[in-house]
Amino acid sequence: MLGLQAQLSQFKPDGDSVTPLYLQLANKLAASIHAGLWRPNEALPSERMLSDTLDISRVTARKAIDMLCERGMLTRKRGSGTYITPKLEQPLSRLSSFSEELNLRGFIAGSQWLQRETGIATPEELMALGLSPNTVVARLKRLRTADDVVMAIETSAIPAQYLPNPGTVTDSLYGYLENCGTVPVRALQHIRAINASAEQARLAGIKQGVAMLHITRVGYLENGIAIELTHSYCRSDFYEFVAESRR
Repeated sequence: MLGLQAQLSQFKPDGDSVTPLYLQLANKLAASIHAGLWRPNEALPSERMLSDTLDISRVTARKAIDMLCERGMLTRKRGSGTYITPKLEQPLSRLSSFSEELNLRGFIAGSQWLQRETGIATPEELMALGLSPNTVVARLKRLRTADDVVMAIETSAIPAQYLPNPGTVTDSLYGYLENCGTVPVRALQHIRAINASAEQARLAGIKQGVAMLHITRVGYLENGIAIELTHSYCRSDFYEFVAESRR
């Protein structure tokens, strides 16, 4: 307990500052979360502990935590406490799989399969992948999880010549394609905001109408052939895209 109190003492707001105490505390907590002081899904010290240790009011502690909840950095669980929200920051400059990005950040990547089957390509799939009419494609639909928390709903279509039996994909689609020598080397991605439908809300464990990020990706082989059409519907409270710009 003494160790935790000493650790928390660094968050004590400056009473002489013109910045409100709750905002100082929120910024200090946010910086420590980004620095990895707490793991995803780890409990944050309670309002009472923050109040007692930092000699601030419970109202100040609560306002700071409320602010971080609104930012999506913290999640309140009724009757349990406040926890660090899992957050995936994916750079737009690097083509990598969901599993690769999670593993790089210390998460345990997982999938809950909803569909693995083959069928005749739809008009959208024909156009995006440059296929001939009646071409067979493999379709994969799953929930992508990080430490067992649903982060995204993902559907992928791959020409069946590259994936004749979608049931053989058990974890990473890109890992499977890489083993086959047909992993995409570049991709075009379009990102837009949507409101979760009733079905998407049920699958992702969120309220209907909540904002989600819809990413449409078309992946290409080295020879320019389109091999993958993926739609990802990501929870905006868990998922961020990062782009670096230079001049």
